[in-house]
Amino acid sequence: MPTYAYGCRQCGAELEAKQRITDAPLTRCESCGDESLERKLFATGFVLKGGGWYADGYASKRDSASAHAGAKQV
Repeated sequence: MPTYAYGCRQCGAELEAKQRITDAPLTRCESCGDESLERKLFATGFVLKGGGWYADGYASKRDSASAHAGAKQV
């Protein structure tokens, strides 16, 4: 479930909420009770960990050369 950041235009309070993509955005501020919350955009940290993932989406020349070295030639 994605985490969304919200900010209140009235009092300046900020909060984060885990919501489904299909859920309606929150509108009521928990701090001041006003209907002035707006969803903020922010950069997320997305890191793939473990074997089999490459940071740039491509294997390095060293990795691809070693993969081809073990292949049988016909």
